[in-house]
Amino acid sequence: MVSKIKDYEFQTQCVEFLIEKTVETTSKQVITVKAPTGAGKTIILIKYVDEFLKNTAGNTAFVWLCPGKGNLEEQSKARMEEVTPHIDTRNLMYSMMAGFEPGSVTFINWELVTKRGNTALKDSERSNLFEKIAEAHKDGTEFVVIIDEEHLNNTKKADDVINAFVAKNIIRVSATANKVPHQEYYEISEEDVIDAGLITKAIYVNEGVDDSKEIQDDYEYLLDLADEKRKAIAKAYEKEDVNVRPLVLIQFPMGQPETIKAVEKKLAGMGYTYDNGMVNIWMSDEKIVSDDLTDLDGSPSFLLMKQAISTGWDCPRAKILVKLREGGSEDFQIQTIGRIRRMPEGKHYGMNILDYCYIYTLDTQYKIGLLSSLDKAYQVRRLFLRDEAKGFTLTKEMRDLDFDGLGERETLEKVYDYFKKSYKLGSDKNINRENLEAGGYDFSHEIDSKILQGVFRTTESLAQGSTDNRIKVKTTVNTHTHGIYLLHSVDEIKKVTGMQSQKVKNILRRMFSKGKKKKYKLIELENSDFYAFVINNVKQLKIDFKKVTSQMGGTQLSLKLEPKVTQFCIPEMEVYKFSEVKHRTLMRMNAYREYTNEFVTDKTRSLPERLFERYCENNDKVEWVYKNGDTGQQYLSIVYMDGISKQWLFYPDYIVHLKDGTDWIIETKGGFTKSGSSEDIDRFTAKKFGVLRKYLDGYNLQGGIVRQDKQSGELCICVDKYSDNIHDENWQLLSEVL
Repeated sequence: MVSKIKDYEFQTQCVEFLIEKTVETTSKQVITVKAPTGAGKTIILIKYVDEFLKNTAGNTAFVWLCPGKGNLEEQSKARMEEVTPHIDTRNLMYSMMAGFEPGSVTFINWELVTKRGNTALKDSERSNLFEKIAEAHKDGTEFVVIIDEEHLNNTKKADDVINAFVAKNIIRVSATANKVPHQEYYEISEEDVIDAGLITKAIYVNEGVDDSKEIQDDYEYLLDLADEKRKAIAKAYEKEDVNVRPLVLIQFPMGQPETIKAVEKKLAGMGYTYDNGMVNIWMSDEKIVSDDLTDLDGSPSFLLMKQAISTGWDCPRAKILVKLREGGSEDFQIQTIGRIRRMPEGKHYGMNILDYCYIYTLDTQYKIGLLSSLDKAYQVRRLFLRDEAKGFTLTKEMRDLDFDGLGERETLEKVYDYFKKSYKLGSDKNINRENLEAGGYDFSHEIDSKILQGVFRTTESLAQGSTDNRIKVKTTVNTHTHGIYLLHSVDEIKKVTGMQSQKVKNILRRMFSKGKKKKYKLIELENSDFYAFVINNVKQLKIDFKKVTSQMGGTQLSLKLEPKVTQFCIPEMEVYKFSEVKHRTLMRMNAYREYTNEFVTDKTRSLPERLFERYCENNDKVEWVYKNGDTGQQYLSIVYMDGISKQWLFYPDYIVHLKDGTDWIIETKGGFTKSGSSEDIDRFTAKKFGVLRKYLDGYNLQGGIVRQDKQSGELCICVDKYSDNIHDENWQLLSEVL
């Protein structure tokens, strides 16, 4: 979409939604987007503006409103100039002189237009602003207003400015946005941002904190723990050959001088001072900040601060937050957490210590707010391995990084071969066209307007009436106006194949559009005809591409993949999530000492996992049971491949060691309803069972997949051949097998 930056699927989907809602005439005026901190909302908005200006009529001017504190409008303007230098970017003063012209983006600092004083607009300048807006309207200019961090600008003066633009659409973006009935709403899933590697997988709260210990001064206790974690993270980065120095944020609710001085004294006793550059401070009345503070290898290790410093402040090496008490409790603020959730290199490392972030606090109210507000925030406790489980080893499989699925050329070959065989195509382009037409393809020079009308119709609008009554007319192709419809069509194909949009588009152009590269060329369409071809035939293209993908999934490559292997040992120390319960009881069969029912709650374990652990706890045959991690280099993994030969890692849920020396590997899945219907949502279960069975046979182990039959309430296990029918002979009662 935009050069110089990496595309992420969740960003692309948000851009498409914004395009859809600002193109549709029936959409609601206000569009609210909730985006977790770290999702790249600035990039999303830049991509949206770029795609809108490229693919729609040129009478729209954009106004981008940024929070007043700091210089976020300058940062956003500079970022747009960096990745889309062809866009006309302006500050407010320039637009007040030259006017708000179509195709331009004006960045405005809220404080400039809403506050009185030296930094605010004079009354005469405010009048001039409204006059320039009125002039633009007279010239036929439409406005789209973007409100960044919209929660910070909910004031009467802010509304006056927004209303003056009489915007066709208002796009409000925030990490804390709420769904409002009379507005369009889009929420970027936190899971999607995590999967992209942009933010940490979870937030660990108070790791290593002893709940039973009497603590007088929280900074004395918490700073030692935070520094211990900082050093461990630094060591892990060094082991991975990553040049990142972790930063600890120390947050003071009020910033009282006596508390700040006490913390400075504590840090100095640990060897960290302003003089040696290890400590920085950022307060409203005091600021000592190193030039390299936000660099990944910056010298400061600790930053003293209030709240979130300033909106838009970005320091991805910040990994730890120490939230101090200061004369009472403070409500939880989600923006502060965003400062420590960014991944410094925009990727996960496969090590929990680097892929998580950490909070230390003895502020009870704050902790309650944190745990209740964030799904990925967990209290954690360190546990140590029982002697009986020490020295236990298995073989684990790892991906072969030299092979990871089919490349674009190989995929192109598969698609090309499919079309040649399915439609009897050869070297004669005219005959190819005739055969494709006979197969249902439309080569009209115009676009079916019925398709255009239906491209961006929502489920709600479709439900209001039948689309069959619409008059079918043809529209002349305009590559500028219809660019967005081409993007939508490509995206539709992408959804059924799992390919990236750019890969789909490149393959289509190689086969059907004029170009210098003649290999794989089936027909040669002019650019406008190529647009019409893809848009008019999106339904048939989806069918054909899906068939190609299915074929690819059912074949084995001539190059046989052999996963790499290494030794797996159960970690001697593990950090487990827990949730407080009324009655704490010890679970004796777990591989770790002091493992209690606090680790087996609906907050920390799925229902199948809870049922299985409780089953093991009451099974006299079991010596110990180990809960494997879901991801990470330190855990047991098995390699499997999807339909396009992309490698994935499968992490079985449990290792069970019996008193007779037998070892079982168990994967748990959703159960069966009382009628026998499956509740398993994992579409790869059968494939995982296959690779698990092969692994078990290869290393002389026992195991299978465990699911609950809700008709009987009992756990069942499948060990030989996988079936999704609980009633057939492949499923046995777990109690009769283990």
